[in-house]
Amino acid sequence: MITGATSGIGKATAIKLAKLGFNLIITGRREERLVELQGKLEKEGVKTKILCFDIRDTKSIEGAVSKIENEWKNIDILVNNAGLAAGADPIQNGLWSDWEQMIDTNIKGLLYLSKQIIPLMIDRKKGHIINISSIAGKETYANGNVYCATKHAVEAITKGMRIDLLPHNIKVSSVSPGMVETEFSVVRFHGDQNKADNVYAGLTPLYANDIADTIEFIVTRPAHVNINDILIMPTAQASAVYNQREE
Repeated sequence: MITGATSGIGKATAIKLAKLGFNLIITGRREERLVELQGKLEKEGVKTKILCFDIRDTKSIEGAVSKIENEWKNIDILVNNAGLAAGADPIQNGLWSDWEQMIDTNIKGLLYLSKQIIPLMIDRKKGHIINISSIAGKETYANGNVYCATKHAVEAITKGMRIDLLPHNIKVSSVSPGMVETEFSVVRFHGDQNKADNVYAGLTPLYANDIADTIEFIVTRPAHVNINDILIMPTAQASAVYNQREE
């Protein structure tokens, strides 16, 4: 099961896991994109199920998961990818609506869906949860305030999951990317493409496929190996704030 599969890292991960032979449950808010992706995935010879819901809506999540047929309940891997940044303002200028959107998506959404899927894994004594975090979960930077806080929360939740699910033979991993060129910055700047392009100006960022490759590495380790966390950044980025840009 992959959340936020309509674009970026989620979509690239779905395509990658399909090539490995995994049947897939893909979720997201934009049904037309899910249908398009389903067609592409099934050409790889795998079964695909669509669940269309807003990760912030608990009732929608519960309703969607409750309708999963028995043949789809053996979920081996959950990729908690759905997440976003909204706004890039100093704390005193931040919009409450942006804060709520980030908290509800990045923290609550991850928790809501995980709580629905974890019992299925516990019943089978098998499973692997991969949470997509960020360099923002390890460092705090100017104007990142609440977004960084949500990703710090993902870091803590991941570690808590790892400990609590240890007796149930469930793996828990985290992937923390630096700059990845997806729709991320366009969303952050409320559709301002120029501002989004400037984030990656003068350097080669990571791409969604780079993160999908990382997830492939994590899920193909032997049963006795758990990758707790991977921090991955482009060569031109050394930290959340240190980048090498060409003129």
